[in-house]
Amino acid sequence: MKSWISVILLGLMLAISHVQASAAGYPGIIRIAELDIDPQHLDEYLALLTEEAEASVRLEPGVIAIFPMVQEQNPTAVRILEIYASQQAYESHLKTAHFLKYKKATLHMVQTLRLIDMQAIDARTMATLFSKMAMPAD
Repeated sequence: MKSWISVILLGLMLAISHVQASAAGYPGIIRIAELDIDPQHLDEYLALLTEEAEASVRLEPGVIAIFPMVQEQNPTAVRILEIYASQQAYESHLKTAHFLKYKKATLHMVQTLRLIDMQAIDARTMATLFSKMAMPAD
């Protein structure tokens, strides 16, 4: 888990170091979802979230990233980086069977939810962030 977070933070630091005002405009949606999960349901919630995120990225061309994370010192504090190609891609995502299944199944598990819309500082660098990650072979 630490290595994933380190890679993402490094990528974000590199993105910030290459700031160019003309590159700020990303036409899609970038969001951070902050959720607090009932500790009694944490394992079940994380399994449902993992399934939903994987299906969204695999099946929906407009879903660029749904990258769930938990805080190291507080695993019930879930954070999700969401990147969509457009508003239409986001709206389509909300209607998919896998998202609706996740939403219905986890509604009672989520204690708080806050959606924070973000703007890219350097949209050109975004394309390299996840492509640089290599997963070790199992």
